Amino acid sequence: MARYTGSVCRLCRREGLQLFLKGERCFKDKCAVKRRAYAPGQHGKRRIKLQGYGLQLREKQKVKRIYGVLERQFRLYFERASRKKGVTGENMLQLLERRLDNVVYRLGFAASRSQARQLVSHGHFNVAGRKVDVPSFQVVKGDVVELREGSRKNALIQANLDTAQGRGIPPWLELDGASFKGRVVDLPRRDDIQLPITESLIVELYSK
Repeated sequence: MARYTGSVCRLCRREGLQLFLKGERCFKDKCAVKRRAYAPGQHGKRRIKLQGYGLQLREKQKVKRIYGVLERQFRLYFERASRKKGVTGENMLQLLERRLDNVVYRLGFAASRSQARQLVSHGHFNVAGRKVDVPSFQVVKGDVVELREGSRKNALIQANLDTAQGRGIPPWLELDGASFKGRVVDLPRRDDIQLPITESLIVELYSK
């Protein structure tokens, strides 16, 4: 399974905003974007005005990094979205939001999507009563995402749940922290995805 293994703080600096890839550290003064608000590298402090292709490329890279997917997988999401009825950009974001690792993160079981991906891969969760260890698994309306019995004493997950309320749970999900369960009450709508994303730029890029 391919994944990015470099510095995630470098990715945030390259996009010029916090992508919240490192969990709790992103909310502290140690955050790299707060300390060095310019792109990494020798020429990072240069101001470059992006337009056209440059804007489209940066938007695509930003969304890939937020959700932790690489180019080939991201392209497949776009192709699936383009075949569905409705607005292609919104369809693509909905598919990304419905990934199991993203749902685990949104429910507060993990401090970041990369941590959620690891927890899912290690088999800590059931979906609809069955063990699922595939981070890209697509949840559907009515699915119950449950922390497995043997993982409920995990101190890391407990600490994450304690701080999840401050981050907020999106309206399309419902959390029962006492029983370590989350439920997909609806499919995510565009208004539910409170991220600085202009998906139309990505559609324009891939439509060329």
